[in-house]
Amino acid sequence: MIGDQRSGMILAGDIGGTKTILGLFRRGGARPALQVSETWPSSAADGVPAHVERFLDRHPAAVEGAVFAIAGPVIDGVCKTTHLPWLVSEKELQARFGWRVRLVNDLAAAGYVVPLLEAGEVHALNDAKPRSGDTIALIAPGTGLGNAVLSFLDGRYRPVASEGGHVDFAPVNEEQIEVWRCLARRFGHVSVERAASGLGLVNLFACLKEIGGYFVPDWLAADMARIDPAGAITQAALERREPLCVKVLETFCSILGAAAGNLALTVLATGGVYLAGGIPPKILPALSDGRFMKSFVDKGRFSGLLQGIAVRVILNQATGLMGAAQAAFEMGSEGPLRTG
Repeated sequence: MIGDQRSGMILAGDIGGTKTILGLFRRGGARPALQVSETWPSSAADGVPAHVERFLDRHPAAVEGAVFAIAGPVIDGVCKTTHLPWLVSEKELQARFGWRVRLVNDLAAAGYVVPLLEAGEVHALNDAKPRSGDTIALIAPGTGLGNAVLSFLDGRYRPVASEGGHVDFAPVNEEQIEVWRCLARRFGHVSVERAASGLGLVNLFACLKEIGGYFVPDWLAADMARIDPAGAITQAALERREPLCVKVLETFCSILGAAAGNLALTVLATGGVYLAGGIPPKILPALSDGRFMKSFVDKGRFSGLLQGIAVRVILNQATGLMGAAQAAFEMGSEGPLRTG
């Protein structure tokens, strides 16, 4: 692809706490058509401009505009990233590259794709059916915990960004209260993200080890050092090789289920609750064993309402990138992308 000069392209980016994905898109039929993409560790550069320059050095293109889905709140075109030491500005990106640029919250970007998902790109956790035109909620455990809402307005779904992953963690039993106490000693304020995310898996491992007096075998310590700790924990849990890891993943699914149910009630998501992010597709057996859904519906007088809400896992891992491209095309059809 090096040296292949493209014209009329949209540059899209999915800027997460762990990895950055950039891609070039053209308009497609039902959804954007990806031409080329690359993925790097986010920490491999000191900011979005450096990632973009490296990408375009490898894939030259005449870019018409860019939308970057970014993990953090976007206020007046500026985002201070939650899990990276970056301050990203639409104005600065536009001045540097000369394009129209827009930043959108990463989960809001994923929301642009949810109505375009095909049957094979989702996995059902219950038998309830989404109600067409009703509000949809997204919850996404990855490096952190993202939330977003889709509202149906003027004949189509429109995403609304949220930072609901940083609301208070609400323990629901004695063991989770002990976990909360452990997390409070470590962090002060305990958000639900501290337990229901990739970072949360590592936090749960440390706290449940302390609470239960578990011994960590050498092979597990080596795996956690060799690959990412959260991945090592979930792999050992799914293979049932280590009781502590099994306990961590069970607790994770319970906490995530309760958080998803809380979000569903908060926005009355009778259009469905969708689990996005990198973790859910990797732990489908654990999400499907009933523990997640038990916590999801365990809302007292409103359990019956929750039982009627469809819950789906998004299997397509490119929703953030594709959503950024879809946002660009939708914003372009309504007028120029914001230039700051």
